[in-house]
Amino acid sequence: MTLLPHKEDAVWRKSSYSGEGANCVEAAATAGSAGQTDFLLRDSQHPHVSWLACSRVEWHAFVTGIKRGAFDR
Repeated sequence: MTLLPHKEDAVWRKSSYSGEGANCVEAAATAGSAGQTDFLLRDSQHPHVSWLACSRVEWHAFVTGIKRGAFDR
């Protein structure tokens, strides 16, 4: 994953399960290099600071980990 400055044209989404406390990770899909889709992640508490970019393969691994409970405490 790469840390990059804020991307103005991204359409950000967050889970419908997110509360009003703004303690969320927001995600956006955007056209990346070589026609590949990049997925962007940012902290909803600091949306204009920076975001992370990951490839389709990295995004799939992240979502799979969430579904399997790899990040549960």
